[in-house]
Amino acid sequence: MKSDGRPATRRTAALAALPDDLDGLLVTRTENVRYLSGFTGSNGAVLLTREDAPVLCTDGRYVLQAAGEAPDLEVLEASRVAAALVERAAASGRRRLGFEAHHVSVELLRTLGPAADGRVELVPAGRPVERLRAVKDAAEVGALRRACAATDQAFEAVLITLSAGMTELDAEWALLSALRAAGADGPSFPSIVAFGPNAAIPHHQPSDRRLADGDLVKLDFGALVDGYHADMTRTVVIGSASGWQRELHAEVQTIQADLADAVAPGVVPAHLDAEMRSRITAAGHPVAHGLGHGVGLEIHEDPFLTDGSPAAPLEAGMVVTIEPGIYLAGRGGVRIEDSILVTADGHESLTTSPRELVEI
Repeated sequence: MKSDGRPATRRTAALAALPDDLDGLLVTRTENVRYLSGFTGSNGAVLLTREDAPVLCTDGRYVLQAAGEAPDLEVLEASRVAAALVERAAASGRRRLGFEAHHVSVELLRTLGPAADGRVELVPAGRPVERLRAVKDAAEVGALRRACAATDQAFEAVLITLSAGMTELDAEWALLSALRAAGADGPSFPSIVAFGPNAAIPHHQPSDRRLADGDLVKLDFGALVDGYHADMTRTVVIGSASGWQRELHAEVQTIQADLADAVAPGVVPAHLDAEMRSRITAAGHPVAHGLGHGVGLEIHEDPFLTDGSPAAPLEAGMVVTIEPGIYLAGRGGVRIEDSILVTADGHESLTTSPRELVEI
């Protein structure tokens, strides 16, 4: 997929976000490299400086791909991409270069200083690119819409395949096939398929446990489309639901609906998470995880809706999940999750599958 000009605008914004005492930014995180260049290969780095043209560095496996995906950038070939760009910065007279300290390993950092003979000071730059990525542009929202539509379509298709006797692994394979049939490039992440008591494990890995009448079935999955990740969870029951299953599902559905309705510009993510925690504990249950997270080029990205979230409020263009869950050890659990776009005047749920309890 060729660059269409958006990466250039993003590069300008990334440089503008840097402190004045930095000459530029070394970008090494794969998702950030893609965001700023359009390059989708697995080994690449980007050098942004205030005075020089940006440079994309990759190894010989990806040079032609990089030229096609990032035609507006100079492509430098090297096996040690980060070191090569630090050398370039030094040769251009740059002296203070920001780097992604949350991504660069201690071992890699030790190699970067000598790469420029100590002529460049490497300074942790925080997460300027992640902050930009948190607010999606129109093309990104379009990709997320397609990913969520494929997710909804796959859910509808997989429901008719669920039957007593199949294993969780069988259902996982059915989900993967349904996602592909719906136009996804693949799954957003390894799908969570949990039957019966396994539904009480928030991140259960599919096993050979067989589906039985009366089981809750928790499906947490999403489609990957053009590099963008959808995320949705629904919980259904095989056969007629029991009283406790109906009650548990209703509790979660009400909390999820209320907190989804509260999503809007200016809302502080941690406040939404606190409300979820208050509601779940008031109902007499422990809280197993945070309320949600951003989705985009990563399945988990800024902003995070947890008790430790930064105080920065939600903004229009962000896409977040709202996914409360209540889990009863040894019995089962319910989680309901949607991917939700923050709009100028509120929100829009990009995943639209029925949230009511489905009995199969």
